[in-house]
Amino acid sequence: ASPELSEEPPAEMVKMTKSKTFQAYLPNCHRTYSCIHCRAHLANHDELISKASGFQGRAYLFNSVVNVGCGPAEERVLLTGLHAVADIYCENCKTTLGWKYEHAFESSQKYKEGKFIIELAHMIKDNGWE
Repeated sequence: ASPELSEEPPAEMVKMTKSKTFQAYLPNCHRTYSCIHCRAHLANHDELISKASGFQGRAYLFNSVVNVGCGPAEERVLLTGLHAVADIYCENCKTTLGWKYEHAFESSQKYKEGKFIIELAHMIKDNGWE
């Protein structure tokens, strides 16, 4: 069949459309964090739990994030002990942003399970930070 009669659009069009179609926008009334590379919203300031250290310097721990994809979990020894973590990336531009805590092996670190670290090097503040 000729390309004009094809029912499916080319794969690259689907990818481009898909990333925009599913991009979540956080309300403008809230202070938010966005991807420094593409400005996709990542997190609401109200979801910030603590400020910590990541692999590349300062990082923030969030309860929940948006527009983020998750890689496979693997065990890593971090500053706070052994954890099973999965790298997280921006769904829009595919930049690795930090990681998600899947499992904490030490009881004092259990509160991090299911939470997200985003390194400051990959985030900018948006909306109402004056």
